[in-house]
Amino acid sequence: MIVLEFKVKGKTTQYAAIDEAIRTAQFVRNKCIRYWMDNRGIGQKELYRYNTALRAEFPFVKTLNSHACQASVERAYNSIARFYDNCKRQVPGQKGYPKFKKNFRSVEYKTSGWALSQTRKQITFTDKKGIGKLKLKGTWDLNFYQIDQIKRVRLVRRADGYYVQFVIRLDLQVDTNSTGRTIGLDVGLKEFYTDSNGHSEPNPRFYRKSEKRLKSRQRRVSRKKKGSTNRKKAINRLGRAHLKISRQRQEHAKKIARCVIQSNDLVAYEDLRIRNLVKNHCLAKSINDAGWYQFRKWLEHFGIKLRKITVAVNPAYTTQNCSNCGTVVKKSLSTRTHICECGLELDRDWNAARNILNLALGTTGHVGTWILNPNASGDSTSTQAGEILSGQVESMNEESSRL
Repeated sequence: MIVLEFKVKGKTTQYAAIDEAIRTAQFVRNKCIRYWMDNRGIGQKELYRYNTALRAEFPFVKTLNSHACQASVERAYNSIARFYDNCKRQVPGQKGYPKFKKNFRSVEYKTSGWALSQTRKQITFTDKKGIGKLKLKGTWDLNFYQIDQIKRVRLVRRADGYYVQFVIRLDLQVDTNSTGRTIGLDVGLKEFYTDSNGHSEPNPRFYRKSEKRLKSRQRRVSRKKKGSTNRKKAINRLGRAHLKISRQRQEHAKKIARCVIQSNDLVAYEDLRIRNLVKNHCLAKSINDAGWYQFRKWLEHFGIKLRKITVAVNPAYTTQNCSNCGTVVKKSLSTRTHICECGLELDRDWNAARNILNLALGTTGHVGTWILNPNASGDSTSTQAGEILSGQVESMNEESSRL
């Protein structure tokens, strides 16, 4: 699957109709969650039947395309199924009990409720919400794909406007020449990553560099009267600033990950639990700013696409162990140099990267390790060094809208 994203241009009334469609999707999803809370044990079929009753009871729900309502039901059921799955797997901490959504930002259509123009430069939404025809602004050419390849269409609201996403079924795998090189990566806060060859990629620190502007815009929001038009404008300016940082971080992770995958046949990285790491309040901001999860996600995505091996390695003792002789050399976070009795002296991150590569070479790895429940958020692992492949999570392709 790939996702192609276009910005849409329309009239103010059309944007208002999109907002109404998003609110309706939120209403259906929240009503399904409430129905499940009141009737424990029901399944997806019962939620579909309840959706039919909602369409008969509320006229504004009936004006939304039936497939869009079904997609909202599926969103509700996915959160319920995730909760049950976490309980069965005895995930430590909170199990993700389904919650009501307050601020929905998208509505999803399936194979009906929309139609592309002959030139594929316009899309028309045919339900009774009144969205109508929207112009598509972007560099992608939809003429390369058949209509039956488009499985989902999403309308997304962001701080800088409205977007349409096309989810297209496509085989992404590309044959590439073998480089004969392997590499281990140790991510950090001082440097974005250090590899097993001693090369370090600088940490861009997008949030830190924009923090002064964010604080200024946050103060402007605080000064405005609640509910006023000026406050809404100030909130929008603040949202645009955060959106820019998010896009900068994503583009940086994507660019670096693609270069690493293209240059190596095997890439090893740490199997980090980001959710646990950010509990350290002294480092939480810097960890979130580094974007380790996005970097790992794109490594695994390009590993699948370019048919390269990516291996997640247990990070335990990769910093403490000597990469030359295996002796445990304990060191604090402030100790930046690894010095061993065997005579090895090098940067601690370089030593860790060499250990990560050595651990990865002890397993056959797995081509493409994109995970259904992202481990970087603290869930189950993907490809773990030393584990048999039959017990691994199956792969799933994910493509950005701005590759």
